[in-house]
Amino acid sequence: MNALNLKEAQYSPKVVLNKKDGIFEISGRSLPEDSEEFFAPVLAWFKEYFQSPNSTTIFSIQLQYFNSATAKIIFGLMHTMQSIPGASIEWCYHHDDEDMLEAGQEFESELTVPFTFKKI
Repeated sequence: MNALNLKEAQYSPKVVLNKKDGIFEISGRSLPEDSEEFFAPVLAWFKEYFQSPNSTTIFSIQLQYFNSATAKIIFGLMHTMQSIPGASIEWCYHHDDEDMLEAGQEFESELTVPFTFKKI
């Protein structure tokens, strides 16, 4: 399975998905004009990954800001992760960003996949 690397741009986040190295992360700011188009390769990659996942999958979300369209896509992805044994979410937030912490807590309250909160 090929790795997926999307470079961060002004309105889109950095995405690194690498099954071999066990790296599953999204970071930066996510405000793409067309979130569905931007995230299409990410969702396709995960769809393939879910067919034969690693024994442990830690999806690290290190977003500084995201729009509602991104939230919907990320929630859907995390919802799907609930069916993957050994999957968990690492929600990273800046030490003084209460809004981002609360966003992660809201996601956690709606899902059964384990969350870890990491202050950076």
